[in-house]
Amino acid sequence: MPKTGYFLGLIVWVVPLLLLNHGQDSLIAHDETTYAVRSRWMLESGDWLTPQSWSELAYEKTPGFYWILASIYTMFGINEVTSRIPSQVASVMSIFLVYQITTMLLNKRIAWLAGAILSVSFIWLQVSRLVAPDIITICIALFGIFCLIKSELQPKYRYYWGFGTGLSLGLGFLIKGQLIFVPFIGLLPYLIWQNRHHRHFNNPLLYVGFVVGFMPVITWFWLSWQHYGAIVFEHFFGFVTKISTEQRNGHSPFYYLWNLPLKGFPWPLFSILGLLLICRRYLSRNFWILVVCPLIIFLEISIISTRLPHYALMLCPWMAILAAVALDWLGDIYNNFQKTKYFYLPRNLSYLFGSLGAVVLIAGIILNTGILPINGGTDIKSYSLIGLVLGFGWLFLPIIWVSRHRFGQKFLTANYWLASWLVPAWLAVAVAGANGLLSNYSPDIKLFLQQPEIASVLKDNSINFVVQKTETMTTGGDKTLLLLTFDTPHWGKRFPQVADVPINNYAWVSPEPEVGESKNERQIGTFRKWKLIQIVGEEGDR
Repeated sequence: MPKTGYFLGLIVWVVPLLLLNHGQDSLIAHDETTYAVRSRWMLESGDWLTPQSWSELAYEKTPGFYWILASIYTMFGINEVTSRIPSQVASVMSIFLVYQITTMLLNKRIAWLAGAILSVSFIWLQVSRLVAPDIITICIALFGIFCLIKSELQPKYRYYWGFGTGLSLGLGFLIKGQLIFVPFIGLLPYLIWQNRHHRHFNNPLLYVGFVVGFMPVITWFWLSWQHYGAIVFEHFFGFVTKISTEQRNGHSPFYYLWNLPLKGFPWPLFSILGLLLICRRYLSRNFWILVVCPLIIFLEISIISTRLPHYALMLCPWMAILAAVALDWLGDIYNNFQKTKYFYLPRNLSYLFGSLGAVVLIAGIILNTGILPINGGTDIKSYSLIGLVLGFGWLFLPIIWVSRHRFGQKFLTANYWLASWLVPAWLAVAVAGANGLLSNYSPDIKLFLQQPEIASVLKDNSINFVVQKTETMTTGGDKTLLLLTFDTPHWGKRFPQVADVPINNYAWVSPEPEVGESKNERQIGTFRKWKLIQIVGEEGDR
């Protein structure tokens, strides 16, 4: 298949997974809504310098993602679907870069497998459909790595490619702050010990690109400092210190040893085999980039006190490449059964996952039919459909193996066997998307806001917010406050007490007792203890 054909195949493979849903979209409070609200605030206030929420400064993160999101809102409007466009586009670009990097390091067949595996990795696909800067940051890092390898392979254009690598560091910092350095720290052994071959450190445009890339964020820091003083740096570096030293959720240094295999199953298991294969073949550049780099990244995210699931995303491209190496190797053994001492591996894996598929299929049938009464309602049925699809698909692994090697069906080549790994995974995540499990994270707010009386009030009126503590810097804000802020079309003002709300105005009222009450308030609805009210009557009666 030509190069363009491989990539077009990947596009057809991944795009439906990024778009499938059941027609309802809602954001995750804290993470998604924090980014969405601050970006919308920039757009509506016209102040693109200051990250804020209800007039509270939020300088713990660099503004690149807010700028991207606010620009998307300018062009396409403000809603959940448009909010997720940047991550979806960056995911497609990342898969393209993984394909290109793997082609340069290995070959096109493994490159296609790597892109296909990354596309159906649950943790990668889930974050690719969220309002978050993580996928964009990884995309920028992959571009920097792509430029490094291109610089080595095309010495005639090494200065231009070096500029691209330096630029990617600065732009990545603008999007995600210091986390852009994590993958490049992983590359340091390659950069240092292989420098006599690639001479990246001797490329002056690498440093020029670095300076140019950092100019936007340096300018932003300087202008912010001019407006607000030292609090800008206190917020930013205080947050960096917090991530480095404060343990959250009680996760131990071994957290990623079980979390990533669980959320990426079964590909992390194959990636271990791929890592061993790369070590065995030992090609110097491949070893430093494909083995040493991900191991250092793993060590970095494990040492940092704050350990969160999405930090493991930085390992996903390497996991996909190494898993592709393993599957390609197993496919060769499948085609040449009994001509190698490892002939039992694809056979045993087929039987093992076929048996696991049978268990998953039976569990899916039980949950879907309700033979055993289990609480969970609609959610359980949605998850059971995933089990049905995945379990049924894995059953084809032993069927294809037996048909070829016991019954002589030679047309069932390794491509069919590999498809039995990839297609069930694709169908499983497609079902998850189609059932809203990857897009509708706060369905209760949509049900509430669709009530006719609530919808009519929000459509035609500015809604004030009565709240005293937003805790912008510590948690991103109260979950309900963030959801209501994003889903309120027309913002009014923020008041500390109900008594401050003008006559005939509407307001969302926090459940904080300090906000008080008014005898002239008309309650229209309640959502998670927040009240939507209207102040009625004469001012003197208040």
